[in-house]
Amino acid sequence: MTTKTPRRRAAASPASPWTAFSVLLLPLLLVSMDVSVLYFAIPEISQELHTTATQQLWIFDIYGFVLAGLLLTMGSLGDRIGRRKLLLIGAAAFGAASVLAAYAPSAEALIAARALLGIGGATLMPSTLGLVRSLFTDAAQRAKAIGIWSGAMAGGIALGSVMSGLLLEHFWWGSVFLVNVPAMVLLLVVGPLLLPESRDPEAPSRFDLLSVPLSMATVLPAVYGLKKIAADGFEPRHLLFLAAGLVFGILFVHRQRTVPHAMISRALFARRTFTTGIALNTLVMFAMMGSAFFTTQYLQSVLGRAPLEAALWSLAPSLVIGGFAPAVAALAQKTEKRYVIGGGFLLAAAGFALLSQAGTDSLLLVLAGAGVLGCGVVSVASIVTDLALSATPADKAGTAGSLLETGQEFGGALGMAVLGSVGTAAFQAGLPAGAPQTLGEAVAVPGLADAARAAFVDGMAWASYTAIAVLLAGACLAFTLLRTRGQEPEREQEQEPRQESAAEPVC
Repeated sequence: MTTKTPRRRAAASPASPWTAFSVLLLPLLLVSMDVSVLYFAIPEISQELHTTATQQLWIFDIYGFVLAGLLLTMGSLGDRIGRRKLLLIGAAAFGAASVLAAYAPSAEALIAARALLGIGGATLMPSTLGLVRSLFTDAAQRAKAIGIWSGAMAGGIALGSVMSGLLLEHFWWGSVFLVNVPAMVLLLVVGPLLLPESRDPEAPSRFDLLSVPLSMATVLPAVYGLKKIAADGFEPRHLLFLAAGLVFGILFVHRQRTVPHAMISRALFARRTFTTGIALNTLVMFAMMGSAFFTTQYLQSVLGRAPLEAALWSLAPSLVIGGFAPAVAALAQKTEKRYVIGGGFLLAAAGFALLSQAGTDSLLLVLAGAGVLGCGVVSVASIVTDLALSATPADKAGTAGSLLETGQEFGGALGMAVLGSVGTAAFQAGLPAGAPQTLGEAVAVPGLADAARAAFVDGMAWASYTAIAVLLAGACLAFTLLRTRGQEPEREQEQEPRQESAAEPVC
């Protein structure tokens, strides 16, 4: 007797995968916007909630810390319980936390609400990337979607500060959080109708609970230490945080290698394309966040632009970058991808070369440098993300996405620490003895403003030279380690992810 193989049900609704993809852009934009949405709101928050300097710091940073610390956990959890389910749970949590943040009666309550926002964001980010992998089985369409995904994420960070400034022109500071709520409600309504469910049917039934605190103890001290180095310079206590993260990281890796039901499947690292993609993604985010450290200060403190005006100017390169990403995806379908990735690193290096030539009145040059740099970054990030996900078993897409995004967090923090320290050292060396040690304080001193601006530009140049060296190393790695043309047929043979009809119940 012959046994008929049951036909797999449709992976998506009758709507186009692109319609479902447009739904996924909602949480992506909002999570990335929340990184920068407080730039203009913090003075009003400080005045109304009577925050201390330490509380201000935690209001800013707790969101990113919790987000980075839980990405691995949530990516693995989504593969087990279903990425659509986790996405919708995260949307509800993100919307509720936004309301709590908007009406926070105290600094402590706002810090707690921002931490909850970080938890919600950690569920949304890997779920969106994992669902993109499931929605697009065609390699060309998936590459285009990931290109748009990368451009939207970069644009969301710039858009957050602009939207914050515009809202505060007309409403109170809580409005910068309430803007999240309608989008999350829309996601909860249309998500079950348009998004297919996908999960890993071979995931261990037992969740590796011990790996959760180990992963957080690896990521949080390391990111915190790197951010403190960027802000205060190298100090022994900051290095202790890095050492603690390293120790817990060794324990985390040992557990993943030895425990049968580990959080991260060892199969993910079986292909060099995936591990190389994580390394290259980390390197390019090193450059991206390091440049943002300088360009925002340049626009405000060197050129003397008002915060909202500076944010609007900084949005201009993002418009170019967002449109560049799909074009790069199309180019990558016509040539070997390692050349596109290596070219992206070289393009980003050219952007830093432009920044290194800026003077104290070089608005257009700095914007051009930021635009060229951003186009290079998006070229690398979108293509290596596509390569890494395509080299990953589709059922592990959530965990793979969380690893890529955790690498981005590390790269960004490391870029701010290293390039910020190089620039700060050069800036302070260019000031007379006894001068204030920050640009904002130095330009306020009569007779010192011009020297401070010139010293900052020198520091930005030295940081740019350092970034160019890192980016050239990234280009060499891309050209030598990636052999993508030979891997194309192999990835098309992967087993499709287990999917359920988008019309099925979420739970």
